[in-house]
Amino acid sequence: MSTRAPWRVRGRAGRLSAALVALSRLLLVVVVLLPLFSNGVCAALPPVDLTELSLEDLMNIRVTSTARRPQSVAESAAAVFVITQDDIRRSGVTSIPEALRMVPGVQVARIDGNKWAVSVRGFNGRFANKLLVMMDGRSVYTPLFSGVLWDAQDTVLEDIERIEVVRGPGASLWGANAVNGVINIITKRARDTQGGLFVAGGGTEEQGFTTLRYGGEFDDDTSYRAYVKYFNRDSQEFIDDGDAADDWQVGRAGFRMDWEPDGPDAVTVQGDIYRGEVGTTGAEFSLLPPFAQTVNTDDDIYGANILGRWTHQFEDGSDMALQVYYDLVGGDELGITLEEDTFDVDFQHHFQFGDRHDIIWGLGYRLVDADFDDSFTVSLNDDHRTDQLASAFIQDEITLLEDELRLTLGSKFEYNTYTGFEIQPTARLLWTPDTQQSVWLAASRATRTPSQAEDSIALNSVLPPPLPPPLPPLPIPTQLSVLGNSNQISEDVISLELGYRIRPDQDLSLDVAAFYNIYDNLASVEPESGGLVPCPTPPFFVCFLGTSRFDNLGSAVSYGFEAAADWRPESWWRLQGAYTYLHLDVDYDGAAGFTVHAEGRDPTHQLSLRSSFDLGEDWELDFWGRYVSELEERGVDGYFTFDLRLGWRPVDGVELAIVGQNLVSDDHLEFTPELINTTPTEVPRSVYGKITVNF
Repeated sequence: MSTRAPWRVRGRAGRLSAALVALSRLLLVVVVLLPLFSNGVCAALPPVDLTELSLEDLMNIRVTSTARRPQSVAESAAAVFVITQDDIRRSGVTSIPEALRMVPGVQVARIDGNKWAVSVRGFNGRFANKLLVMMDGRSVYTPLFSGVLWDAQDTVLEDIERIEVVRGPGASLWGANAVNGVINIITKRARDTQGGLFVAGGGTEEQGFTTLRYGGEFDDDTSYRAYVKYFNRDSQEFIDDGDAADDWQVGRAGFRMDWEPDGPDAVTVQGDIYRGEVGTTGAEFSLLPPFAQTVNTDDDIYGANILGRWTHQFEDGSDMALQVYYDLVGGDELGITLEEDTFDVDFQHHFQFGDRHDIIWGLGYRLVDADFDDSFTVSLNDDHRTDQLASAFIQDEITLLEDELRLTLGSKFEYNTYTGFEIQPTARLLWTPDTQQSVWLAASRATRTPSQAEDSIALNSVLPPPLPPPLPPLPIPTQLSVLGNSNQISEDVISLELGYRIRPDQDLSLDVAAFYNIYDNLASVEPESGGLVPCPTPPFFVCFLGTSRFDNLGSAVSYGFEAAADWRPESWWRLQGAYTYLHLDVDYDGAAGFTVHAEGRDPTHQLSLRSSFDLGEDWELDFWGRYVSELEERGVDGYFTFDLRLGWRPVDGVELAIVGQNLVSDDHLEFTPELINTTPTEVPRSVYGKITVNF
C-alpha cells in the first residue's frame, strides 16, 4: 500500500483540493437488521405515472442521486438527466446500455454482441473506471478493474421507474469512482407492479426473449412481486464479414417485497439471481508454438444479490435510512475465472438545522472477498484477496436567499486498502430567479482508486521467433508482460461546472451544462526491464522477457458542453434532442511509456433526436436518429443510426410492437477494445417484434 498522501499530487490539480466543511454533530445509530431499500434514497416516494407528465411535471420529478434525498430536477445543482419508463418503452431498447444512449454527455459503444464501453464525459473503454453505476442503491462495479461488467447488468425493463444520470463528479456523496458521473437505476415499488406481466418477442438479432412477472399483496401494508426472464441474442460479424462467436444468453429471476404501513417505518427486501453464457473471440498467448492464436470461448457468468433497506421518519421531520446488501459475481471474464463476494452496509441521517441548513450525513463500510483462477495471458499475483472500504460523508444545503439562492457544501471521507485516506469535497451554488429558470455552478474534487488489476495483474503477450528489431535476431520467443504496481496512487480530478435550465413555456424546456476538468496521476504503463530469462516451456531454453509496470504519469484536461431539449409542438407529438461536445487533451510525463487512455478514443460530437407520435388512442410511432463522430485513435469512423418503432394497443392491457434498429446501414463498427485483446464486431441492421400483456 502506498504511503504517499493522496493530496500530494503532481501538476495542475495539486493544491486546489481542501476540505470544505466541518462535521456538525455526529450521533451514530447502528441497528443490525436485514433490510434496506425502496426506490429512493430516503423516505419512499409516492407513485408517479411518468407517461402522462407535462414538461413542467418532468422538471419536478423527484430524483435522489444529486443529494441522496428526494429533490426535483429543477432544484438540482448538477447536470442531471432522467430516463423515464416511457422513454425506455418507446425507444425500443432491449438493454440498459442502449437506453443510456439517450443521455447527453454519456458515451456508449458496443464492442461486440455482449460487451459494451460506457462512460460519462470521456475516458471510454471496456474497462472505463470513472463512472459509478447503482441498481436500486447497490453498486454494481467490480473491484477487479473499478468498472462495470455490462453483460451481467439487467433487470425487467418494464419494472424500471427511471434511470437518473448525473454528469460530473458525485464523489462527495457516493465516494471513489464517481469521478465523471453517477448512474442510478431505480425500479418501481412492488405495489406499483400488481398483477401479471408477460413479455415475449424475437427477431433477426434478438432471437428470443421472454419475461413473466407477477405482483400481489400479503396484506394492506405488504406487497410483493417476482419475475423470471430469459433472452438469447445472436452473434454479430467481424469487420471482414466472417461470423463471430459473440452470442449472448442469460436467464434471470428475482423478487421484491415492500412493507409500507401508515407509520414512520418502511422496509424493502429484494434480490436477484442469474446465470448465462457470453461468447468471445480473442487472442490467447503461449510460449509454445504457435505462440499466439485467435480462439472462440463460451464464458459462463453468474451472480446473486440480496438487498434490504429500512427507512424511518422522525416526528421532527428528519429521517434516517439503513441499507445492507450482499452481492456475488462470478464467471469466466476478462481472461480469468473470478468470484467476488461483496458485503456493504450504509447508514444516513437527514435533518434540518435551524431555518437555513438542510444537512445529510452518513457512514458506510464495504468488504470485498475475491478468488481468482489465472491463465497465462491474464494472471494476478494473489489468487485470493480481501479489500475493505470505510467512509463517512456530510453535506449541508444552506439557504442564502429563500426560494432563490442556495449554497451546498459537502465532502466524502474514505479509507481504502490501496491508497489510504481520501478527501473528496464539493461546493455548489444554485440560483433560481423565477420558477421557469435556474443557474448553477460547482467545483469538486474526486478520486479514482487503483483496482485489483492495477495492483497485482500480469498481462502477457508473446511474439514468435526471431526477436524483433533492434534486438539481435535470435530464434527464441519474446514475452511482453505488463505488471501491476502496489505503489500506485489514486487518479485525481478537479472539476468546474456551470449549468442553465429554462422552461420558456409549458411545451418547451432546455438544459445546458458546461465543464472544465483537470486530471492528475492518470494511469500509465512504464517500461521496466528486458533481458534473457530461462524459458519455462521446452523446446526453448531461454526466452526474451520485456516488462512494463502500471504507474501514474499521465495528466489531462477536458472541456465541453451538453445540451438537451424537450419540445411538444402538439399534444400528440414530442421531440427530444441532445448534443454533446467533448475535447480531451492527454499529457504523458514519462520518457518511454504511454497513458492507459489516449487522445482520440472518445467522440468529439454526439447528436441524438427522438420523435414520438401518438396516432390516435391505440397507435404510436417513434423515430430515433443518432450521430457519433469518429474515434480517430481507435480507427473507428463516425456513424449515423436510425431506429423506428411502431406500437399498437388492440385491446386494454395488450401492446404489440415492431422495432427496427440501425436501419440506414448494413452494419458499423463502434469501438475497439484496450489492453485485453477482444476482437470487435460490427453492429448489424436488425428487426424484432414484441408483445406485452398486462393481466
